[in-house]
Amino acid sequence: MGKNIGITILFITALLFNGCGVYNFTGGNVGTATTFQVNYFQNYATQSPGSTFEPGMDRDFTQALQNRIQDQTNLSLVNNGNADLLYEGEIIEYRISPMSATAQQTAAQNRLSIRVKCRFYNRTKEDADFDQSFSFFFDYDANVQLASIKSEAHEVIFERITQDIFNASLADW
Repeated sequence: MGKNIGITILFITALLFNGCGVYNFTGGNVGTATTFQVNYFQNYATQSPGSTFEPGMDRDFTQALQNRIQDQTNLSLVNNGNADLLYEGEIIEYRISPMSATAQQTAAQNRLSIRVKCRFYNRTKEDADFDQSFSFFFDYDANVQLASIKSEAHEVIFERITQDIFNASLADW
């Protein structure tokens, strides 16, 4: 009796793991790709009316996207132009806007919004290519200077945008 239960549990466990296929625990499906490249995301935010330029954000965003892909896949990062997966694009918006007003008609809350345009090329699966914009925001109290929360705001926004890019490129849901 005990031997049959053990065999049954082993059989069920084998079926469950077999169903996972090529997916990993983060949901990324790299197919036959083994390498990726993230080209430098230039900061063109000032070309959008109402946007401002944030120095260093282009470098920080590029690194955040590289880290996201490295952390959630087993792909190797290369910079030789021969990657199976290629990410490139621009930061096209960096905007601070008032979100709500006080009784005295002043801003009670501000919103920092960042928009990134990303082009993705998959040399192993061409129908997966895209050219798309991704954006997210961070709301903060209007009495607070952006400089004091900028690091936290960028981290929150970059996390969301890089996850959205990752999902669009590698999560075959």
